[in-house]
Amino acid sequence: MYFESFAEFVAMGKHGAYVWSAYGITLAVLALNVVLPILARRRYLKDEARRLRREEVK
Repeated sequence: MYFESFAEFVAMGKHGAYVWSAYGITLAVLALNVVLPILARRRYLKDEARRLRREEVK
């Protein structure tokens, strides 16, 4: 594809809003697929450490 200017590239032949929102949503979903498991693992390890400390006291 060839565009005369950067503004034409961003507009994508009047489909820019659809194209760039699709890219944005895709990147957001990919980022969430990386970040959420990391956060869940941290929360799990924190909860397990708390549980083990509680069991040691008893």
